[in-house]
Amino acid sequence: MRGWPVTLTEGPVGLRPLRHRDAATWRDLRVRNAEWLRPWEPTNPETPLFRSGLGPYLSMVYTMRHEARQGLALPWVVTYEGDFVGQLTIGAIVWGSARSAQIGYWVDRQVAGRGVIPTAVAMAVDHCFFTVGLHRVEANIRPENTASRRVVEKLRFREEGIRRRHLHIDGAWRDHICYALTVEDVPGGLRSRWLADSSRAFPRPSS
Repeated sequence: MRGWPVTLTEGPVGLRPLRHRDAATWRDLRVRNAEWLRPWEPTNPETPLFRSGLGPYLSMVYTMRHEARQGLALPWVVTYEGDFVGQLTIGAIVWGSARSAQIGYWVDRQVAGRGVIPTAVAMAVDHCFFTVGLHRVEANIRPENTASRRVVEKLRFREEGIRRRHLHIDGAWRDHICYALTVEDVPGGLRSRWLADSSRAFPRPSS
């Protein structure tokens, strides 16, 4: 796939490809953030959520790297000041006349609210549009997930309506709000628009 693998940076925020040696760090972050993430995670027996062993995580890394080689996904680690703090994946890539994809992300609760994920999403979307050659990126988010909705609303994704019982999450089929952008929505790039919109792109907690 054109434009992959790639590492992207903006200030203290980075996106880099997922690596096998990330498995232990990924596992530890997910276990520590289990209650923070559980209400929003798809219920999929093939996907490790908060298990303690490394085997399922290594299997996931292998699968996602294979999908990347096939042009079906871009699996990134999100870093903040060099530390692994989350994940952002462009997945469900469809080529042909659609050239569309879906974006998903999670972040360590300890760095939430510092502009990390909006910046990461903006970089990823720009890369998809202007390097990879996609036309549309969408995010499907539970109405109750106000933190995740704030990310796309800050970035001025367009709200396109409700997808009824879209994914099985936390034990039941859940409705999702569909948000989307097409390349025509951000002719000057999403990253530059986000940084211009945000007077404090990387706020830090007060001491």
